[in-house]
Amino acid sequence: MGRALGILGCCLALALPAAPRGSALRPHRQPRPGSPSADTTCKNRPLDLVFIVDSSRSVRPEEFEKVKIFLSEMIDTLDIGERTTRVAVMNYASTVKVEFSLRTYFDRASLKEAVSRIEPLSAGTMTGLAIQTAMDEVFTEEMGTRPATLNIPKVVIVVTDGRPQDQVQDVAASARTAGIEIYAVGVDRADMQSLRIMASEPLDEHVFYVETYGVIEKLTSKFRETFCAVNACALGIHGCEQVCVRNSRSYLCDCYEGYTLNPDKTTCSAVDMCAPGKHGCDQICVSNNGSYVCDCYEGYTLNPDKKTCSAMDMCAPGRHDCAQVCLSNNGSYSCGCYEGYTLNSDKKTCSAVDVCAPGRHDCEQVCVRGDLFFSCDCYQGYTLNPDEKTCSRAITSSLITTEESCKCEAIAALQDSVTSHLEALSTK
Repeated sequence: MGRALGILGCCLALALPAAPRGSALRPHRQPRPGSPSADTTCKNRPLDLVFIVDSSRSVRPEEFEKVKIFLSEMIDTLDIGERTTRVAVMNYASTVKVEFSLRTYFDRASLKEAVSRIEPLSAGTMTGLAIQTAMDEVFTEEMGTRPATLNIPKVVIVVTDGRPQDQVQDVAASARTAGIEIYAVGVDRADMQSLRIMASEPLDEHVFYVETYGVIEKLTSKFRETFCAVNACALGIHGCEQVCVRNSRSYLCDCYEGYTLNPDKTTCSAVDMCAPGKHGCDQICVSNNGSYVCDCYEGYTLNPDKKTCSAMDMCAPGRHDCAQVCLSNNGSYSCGCYEGYTLNSDKKTCSAVDVCAPGRHDCEQVCVRGDLFFSCDCYQGYTLNPDEKTCSRAITSSLITTEESCKCEAIAALQDSVTSHLEALSTK
């Protein structure tokens, strides 16, 4: 809708573009109630339009009267009717009051009469509560909102001079997601950041500011320009799936970040953010509806930078199911056993080895099995050598009794006597 009216606190006179001859910005002539002049009305596309007006303590009575005049003049510019534009008005401060719903009045005279009877509430500024109430209680088919199948734009115009005393960001986001287009009008002390938070995109077409309530009526021409001009993006009559970009003659479609425009120039498809070169993941990229998240292979964990991975200590307590020994292996693990045990076929548990089985020991003769180890021994008649492995035949010795010893001595003496006698005979 061109430049916003006084965004970020500029005064109204500076914000408005120069008015060409015959422009809607010329001094406004108050039409007679119920009989708007031909140059101030328009055949706008049908709308379900809800005004949400701030009547907190900061809005003085004479200022609130200016707001009511603004509402009446807005009604004069619209093509009011059951099948055209329907209007509801909500009044809020610390509480919210639905003054009348979208199904209450279908002619200008009745609407303006109802507006003239509105009284300020005079306490608090619960803007978030007001928008939530609009979603819950006004934008319903029971209260006059037309079915979604008719594709009637749902529009909210919030008028406030203060800072919301409740949380407005999430509520406004929910309203926009539900298809409600929000215009934010700030007056005097209005908080510009709050206006920008609640308004629809593009902000320069949905956020307005005026210095005083005394000049708020001049916004009528700006809204007339929005609702009556052929502005496909503002009125929702475009075919763009995601983003409508208005140009000088028509509009173009665009897509949110992470999406790309399809060849039909209206719909969007999520970009494959996990295509090579589009992501910064160390190991695994998981595409996520136009965005992506990083992940890691089994045995690795994602680092705090949410991109790179580090191998987990798979042998830390509780991470493995090895019965005896866990062997870490670059993000994985394998099981082993203590000496004297062998790994079973399940690759997890261990059984004691038969250390005396053939080929498992180096004993020459006899292997003696212990719990985990073995020792060597020898057959009868052999003795174990110092190397504790080989055996040698044992040397046996006869034990001679005392009686046998005496007999041996007698025999030896007899032999000596005989020898001596034979030597004597030989010498004669």
